[in-house]
Amino acid sequence: MKSEVKGHVLEIPTKLYRIGDLVRHTPFSRQTLHNYTIMGLIREAQWTEGGHRLYDESVFERLSKILELKKTKTLWEIRQILNEEDTLGLAADN
Repeated sequence: MKSEVKGHVLEIPTKLYRIGDLVRHTPFSRQTLHNYTIMGLIREAQWTEGGHRLYDESVFERLSKILELKKTKTLWEIRQILNEEDTLGLAADN
């Protein structure tokens, strides 16, 4: 994100969350979040030097969508839906 202040463009750092933060603020367990990452349902934005995953703010929207889809879809179906949306989003960006 960028912000302009008196002719200067400042880079505003993205807020990053550790998996423990996600556990505290969502109904998902650490193991479920780990599994969702391995399955490609959610993606880490960065890694710490110590090898810990860091997620950006978009993960909360993605997890909300997964919660909603879980009511009627399998995880395999959810993965297909999210992959299609990601593909369409990338095509729209180009």
